[in-house]
Amino acid sequence: MPITDQQLNEALETIAPTSHAEDWDNVGILIKGVRSKIDRVLLTIDLTEPVLNEAIDARADAIIAYHPPIFSPLKRISGETPTESLVLGVIRAGMHVYSPHTALDAAQGGVNDWLADSLDEGDRRALTPVVDESANDMCKIVTYCPPESATTIRDGLAAVGAGTIGEYKRCSFESSGMGTFHASKSSKPTVGSTGRLERISELRLEMVCPKHALAGAVRAMRSFHPYEEPPIDIYSLEPVPLREIGAGRRVMLDRAVSLRTILEQVRARTNVQRIKVARAHERPKKNRIIGLCAGAGGSLLDNAIAQGCTVFITGEMRHHDILRAQASGCSVILAGHTNTERGYLPVLVRRLVELIGDAAPQFIVSRKDRDPLRTP
Repeated sequence: MPITDQQLNEALETIAPTSHAEDWDNVGILIKGVRSKIDRVLLTIDLTEPVLNEAIDARADAIIAYHPPIFSPLKRISGETPTESLVLGVIRAGMHVYSPHTALDAAQGGVNDWLADSLDEGDRRALTPVVDESANDMCKIVTYCPPESATTIRDGLAAVGAGTIGEYKRCSFESSGMGTFHASKSSKPTVGSTGRLERISELRLEMVCPKHALAGAVRAMRSFHPYEEPPIDIYSLEPVPLREIGAGRRVMLDRAVSLRTILEQVRARTNVQRIKVARAHERPKKNRIIGLCAGAGGSLLDNAIAQGCTVFITGEMRHHDILRAQASGCSVILAGHTNTERGYLPVLVRRLVELIGDAAPQFIVSRKDRDPLRTP
């Protein structure tokens, strides 16, 4: 049964939110075709001319290309370069092209988790967790007031949007303490007297508040607070790291294993027989903390070493990064860039079918997509 291109986009966004992609990446819908219905979808790691021809022969309406075929900005589409020719071919065929790339790497249950599934059981987390950007819009507003005024102030702040956490409203925290002030002769204190140091029992009342509602919250605070000069503190909130989502993975195994065992596990997962290994100069007999990143993970190497990894699994890595890893006590396993990614495509098909349900289109994993590097 055909679906719309928007339904396909939404399903991919659910599996791999584009907000979790790296800043340098180009993810999401890259080419919006003219076809209003999606009946067949071709999945590939790289969109090449052979893969495009395969998609045309299969009468595909859309292509999910893991690597973005449009990466650097195009100033013109004249067909003079391979990329321009490829884009023109897609446009002529009327197909949609969507690329999930690093969004799918970062996602829970994505490419890096698939690669990490080759290892034994253990604690798993992202090497570089993404942060919950929704927290960037939040701050905390705090005041000190007489205990009998807390309810009125809390309700006034809640009326303008403060104190909402998920499905919960009027959320606040109160703590008791002692406040002091020395009011001048020209002041009009609500409690206590002028001209001397006063000590009064107060509540500290604090509530989260969206930044766009902050001006209204301050105005509400001044309106409902009994003090002539209400104390108002405003704190910015740091975004919350999402432990299981982000670049790379760090796995702390329940039981340490040998480097040879890890090699066999990676070989079985990637179906690659000729895996390259750079053994650390000083390495443990068994390894418990493993780092990994599908594709090219050199940018995460230092992070992995800093987090105690003694083995780092990836597809490819620069020569000098490998030397640095060896000198730092971290062995490197290289299984080939796309070899650490391609095996995930059937998994993505299953997840899309489960998510879309009975209306799911036909998903086809490309047979023309392959590692460009061959052993003669």
